[in-house]
Amino acid sequence: MILLDEQPKLIKKAIRYIKRDALKEHLKAIRKLLDYAVYKRLKVLDEGKEA
Repeated sequence: MILLDEQPKLIKKAIRYIKRDALKEHLKAIRKLLDYAVYKRLKVLDEGKEA
């Protein structure tokens, strides 16, 4: 399990926002952005292993 205390300050702030203040529309947008960013980063890392 990932401990929140071990994460960078920016991640902690984002999680706090999601838990407390985010509207449903904001949560959907955040999910899309995170999914895309994680997908792109994994793709770059996978391409690096093949090279």
